[in-house]
Amino acid sequence: MFRKVLIANRGEIAVRIIRACRELNIRCVAVYSTADRNSLHAQIADEAVCIGPAATKDSYLNMNAIIQAALNTGAEAIHPGFGFLSENAEFARLCEDNGIVFIGPSYKSIEMLGDKAAAKETMAAAGVPVIPGSKGAVKSLEEAKEIADKAGYPVLVKASAGGGGRGIRRVDSPDELEAQMTAAQQEAKNFFGDDAVYIEKFLINPHHVEIQIIADKHGNYIHLCERDCSMQRRNQKMLEECPSPIVSPELRAKMGAAAVTAAKECGYYNAGTIEFLVDENRDFYFMEMNTRIQVEHPITEEVTGFDLVKAQIEIADGKPLEIKQEDVTMRGHAIECRINAENPDKGFRPSPGTITALYMPGGPGIRIDGAVYQGYTITPYYDSMISKLIAHGSDREDAINKMRWALSEFIVEGVDTNIDFQLEIIRNADFKAGKYDIGFLGRYMEEKNK
Repeated sequence: MFRKVLIANRGEIAVRIIRACRELNIRCVAVYSTADRNSLHAQIADEAVCIGPAATKDSYLNMNAIIQAALNTGAEAIHPGFGFLSENAEFARLCEDNGIVFIGPSYKSIEMLGDKAAAKETMAAAGVPVIPGSKGAVKSLEEAKEIADKAGYPVLVKASAGGGGRGIRRVDSPDELEAQMTAAQQEAKNFFGDDAVYIEKFLINPHHVEIQIIADKHGNYIHLCERDCSMQRRNQKMLEECPSPIVSPELRAKMGAAAVTAAKECGYYNAGTIEFLVDENRDFYFMEMNTRIQVEHPITEEVTGFDLVKAQIEIADGKPLEIKQEDVTMRGHAIECRINAENPDKGFRPSPGTITALYMPGGPGIRIDGAVYQGYTITPYYDSMISKLIAHGSDREDAINKMRWALSEFIVEGVDTNIDFQLEIIRNADFKAGKYDIGFLGRYMEEKNK
């Protein structure tokens, strides 16, 4: 097993990885920007290295600084967490070139799946259901018009190198296509350095359901059931649950088999997530694959009892999976609420500042993945997430009840948060009945703001 691992991330995921390393008796190296000098992950790691100023391009996206920190501290492996460099094939290759193990898939798999249009084409060739649309990136407006006409409006124009809801535009009619395609290309260029876009049919109000897979370097693949991520605002997830309220055991088996097929097609290993859209007929379509640990991984861990982060580290070290598909069992239901420093009444405006008082709930079935403390200052430079609140119950109703009282007990003073808004959703009759989809929050906010 590795003796020392560097965590190329910050916040709650860095703390989560440090804890997994501690359980495996691995020493940890944290990296931090000047703005994160007092961050929890930098304080609890065995070693901490400053890698640059606050701007992400100069610190958490500074590949050379991170590699040098690993070499200087003798770290044998780097865990990228999620976001930042976690899906950067160049960084994974740079790790390999410097004799450092990248705790994730190979750079070849990241390259293959990082281009969303090419990934979709690969999945179609493997027999995995895909959303109707272009076969790869579109090369001209004329080609885009032809594909959109064939798929039928509405369609989505999406960045090939996209992620996080960036570079996506909905097009409802042919006369909107040129303007929306140009806007998507510009945003893609600004955020990803690549203006390639592809087109796919827009499914009206589907569910966003993802399958967690894990695979080792010895050809063993399993899936760990699904997570429903449909409760999202502007393509940003807010609340997730496991299992999905709309997925039957038969559908779960089909989607899990498709996810494993997708991973095998790419020679994938380590943790990964296949994201699907499920329509009103319960037909499912491949959307993309995330080649990293997901923000919402704790609910899968709670339901299956499988530690995904420890498994990532062990697989990177060459250890085979110890369980087979038939060993995977589901125990109850779990819900995750993302607690953010933002003001829902002001358009979810971020709320940086110092936390002057903090009480986080506990008790049976309650888990907090976080990295804040009383007196901690939330800076304007990074994501506004304070923590992830996870409730695990014997069934969905029990999980909802636990989440309700946990949110009611959660106290954060000094900054605005979305806690009360999350409580509104948990109490909502349609949510409690499982009657929601990707469009739910948009409709809810429109009704609320009337």
